[in-house]
Order: sequence, then structure tokens, then C-alpha cells
Amino acid sequence: MADLLGSILSSMEKPPTVGDKESRRKAREQAARLKKMEENERKRKGEFRRKLEKEVSDFIQDSLQQKRKYNPMGKIERTILHDVAEVAGLTSFSFGEEEESRYVMLFKKEQAALEETESSRTKKPETCPNSNYRDKYSHLIGTTAAKDAAHTLEANSTYGCVPVANKRDTRSIEEAMNEMRAKKRQKQEGDSGAPASSS
Repeated sequence: MADLLGSILSSMEKPPTVGDKESRRKAREQAARLKKMEENERKRKGEFRRKLEKEVSDFIQDSLQQKRKYNPMGKIERTILHDVAEVAGLTSFSFGEEEESRYVMLFKKEQAALEETESSRTKKPETCPNSNYRDKYSHLIGTTAAKDAAHTLEANSTYGCVPVANKRDTRSIEEAMNEMRAKKRQKQEGDSGAPASSS
């Protein structure tokens, strides 16, 4: 048995060693690739920031423009633009509902109607508090089916309709249990007494 186990173990491949040169080389290459990607991303963001700083400074210099709208952009780009606008002393807001359609608008501080513009951009649907929810959701719940079902609704007796007299029972649990035991004893005495007298 020991020879069989020894032959099986000797025929198996040895596990890779921790200090394997190949695995260390691959790990170094992967770390270098990751570092290079991070560096490229950092450069791209820096170039984007410099471009935005130039555009914002041109916007500040132009006295004819009071606001400027940028094309929809990603979350990181919007964050960079908000930061540049804050450093430049401008007011910036993001508008749009979905992530891919959100855009940034810059406003100069001197603009008087900033609040009006912001409120007009964020329109909310008008709601009527007196409206009936059945009318609002009639496409979901229907109009006649629910009314018909409500008229034909009856209690199912198999699920235990409790008589009204039982609902008005004001006894405590102990009292009700004692009465049930007394009835049971009477029934047992009546059943056991009847056969004995007839025989």
C-alpha cells in the first residue's frame, strides 16, 4: 500500500513554488501595465482640466455671454468642470435626468435671474390633489372588473365564518376553557352512564 501511494505521489506534478521566477515576472508586468494605465488616465484628466480652464477663462472675458451650456459628459468630467468653475468664481449646475444625458451650465455671478433659470430647468409635473386615484391608474386596475368583483364578494364559509354571537363573547380564556371542560365531562358521563344502565 505504501509503495502504491509513493508511486502516485511521485508521478504527480509538484506544486508551483512561491518564489517562481515566471510568476514574479508576470506580476511585475501587470503592475507596470496598471501603473501606465493610471498615468495615462491622470494625463488625460489633466489635459481635460487645462482645456476647461481655458474655456472658462474665455467665458469670463466675454462680456456678452451670461451663461454657457456644455455637452453631456460623464460624472468625472462634470466634477472637474464644477471644480474649475468654483475656482473661477462661477456658479455651475448639472441638469438632465439620466446619467448619460446630464450636462453642465455655467452662470456668471452677476446674472440676476439665476433662480428663475434654475427653477425653469427643473420642471416638475403638475399634480392635482383632488384627482381620483382610480382615474389615474385606470389603465392598470381597469374600470368595471374591480366594481363587479366588489359587488359579488362573499365570505367563504370554509375559512371559518364566526357567528355574531361568538364575536360578542366577553369571557376570559380561563372561563371559556373551564366551560368547555365541564361540557366535555358531562358528555363523557352521559356516554359512559348510558351503556351501563342498558346492560
